[in-house]
Amino acid sequence: MNLPLLGAYTLAVFMLILTPGPVVALVTGTAARHGSKKAFLTVLGTNSASLVLIAFAAMVLAGIVSLSPLHLSFLGLAGSVFIGWGAIASLKSRHEGGGEKTAISDGGGLLKGFVVGVSNPKDILFFVSFFPQFMAVTQDFSASILTLSLVWIALDFAILALYILTVQRWVPERHGQLLDRISALFLLAVALFGLVYNASVIFSNYGA
Repeated sequence: MNLPLLGAYTLAVFMLILTPGPVVALVTGTAARHGSKKAFLTVLGTNSASLVLIAFAAMVLAGIVSLSPLHLSFLGLAGSVFIGWGAIASLKSRHEGGGEKTAISDGGGLLKGFVVGVSNPKDILFFVSFFPQFMAVTQDFSASILTLSLVWIALDFAILALYILTVQRWVPERHGQLLDRISALFLLAVALFGLVYNASVIFSNYGA
C-alpha cells in the first residue's frame, strides 16, 4: 500500500468534508432543532448516499457504465427541486409555528439525509475525477476503490458527528430555531443555484 498517497488522500478528504455544504447544513440544522438522535440518522442517510455515488463512480471508472451529461442535468434538476421544496416546507412550518409535520418539513432523518446526499448527481463527476488521482494507493483496482471508500465514509461520519456534538454542546437551545432556519435558507440557496445551473446546461444542449 502506498502510505504517502493514502495520507494525501485522507488529508484532502478531511478538508473537503469539513467545508460546509448542503449536507452539513442539513445535519447541523437537524441537530439544533430535533436533537442528536435524529441528526445521526440523517448522517447514516448521507453516508448511504455517498456509498451509492462512490459505487456509481467506480462503475464509470471500470467502464461498466457511461455518463450522459444531459441525463445528469435532468437528475440534478429533480434533486434541486426536492431540496428547494424541503427547504420551503421547513421555513413555512417554522413560520406557522409548527402545525402538521411531513417527512419533508420535519427536518432530517434517514430518508431525507439520503435524498439530499444523493440529489446532486454532479457529485458523481467529482468522485470520477477525484478517485483516479489516488487509485495507485494499491496495485489492485478493487482494493483501491474499497480503501478509498472506507476512508471517505469513516471521515464523513466522524466529521459530521463532530458537527452534531458541537451544536449540541455549544449552541444554546434558544438558538436552535435560528440555526435550523439558517440551514433551511442555505439549502434553498443551493437548490436555486442547482436549478439555474442544470437548466442552463439542458437549454444549451437542446439549443446546440
